[in-house]
Amino acid sequence: MVPTVELVFRYSERDYVRAMRAHYALRLRLRLDITVAVVAAPLGVYLWHSPESRWYGMALVSVSAVFTLLLIAAFGIIPHLAFRREMKFRDEYTLAFSPDGIRFHTEHIESQLQWSLYSHALVTAHSYILYYGEAVFSLIPKRVFQNAEQQAVFEELLSQKVPRIVRKI
Repeated sequence: MVPTVELVFRYSERDYVRAMRAHYALRLRLRLDITVAVVAAPLGVYLWHSPESRWYGMALVSVSAVFTLLLIAAFGIIPHLAFRREMKFRDEYTLAFSPDGIRFHTEHIESQLQWSLYSHALVTAHSYILYYGEAVFSLIPKRVFQNAEQQAVFEELLSQKVPRIVRKI
């Protein structure tokens, strides 16, 4: 029988920012978005100087600017703002993972979750991101495990209970 894994921790802003960046990297077409921004800018500048293609040039420069601003916002600004705005990240979390489910306790939350709530997980170099919606997740930083054995037990539970696991390490 797999033992219960109990974790007690507080989120750091760094934990959350890393998780959000990993989430965006998975959800966005990052290579395509960067390629569009990089290719559209010089092509737009070139076309802007041509009288018959000026509007196409302006449009391409605008597209490049929008893509660049969206990427800066998604990876640089939004994660920090989201963490600072959400008071629940200030609480101390006590999570107990067992084959029967997950006990979730904070100063403001007391709940027993079923593993079936989670549709998939993203495993990164720094965290486990357990999704219970397209863009809604529970974050488990790897730093909160007491030792490698406890983390291995958690990973075993995760592989048994969550149907799809994506590893981006």
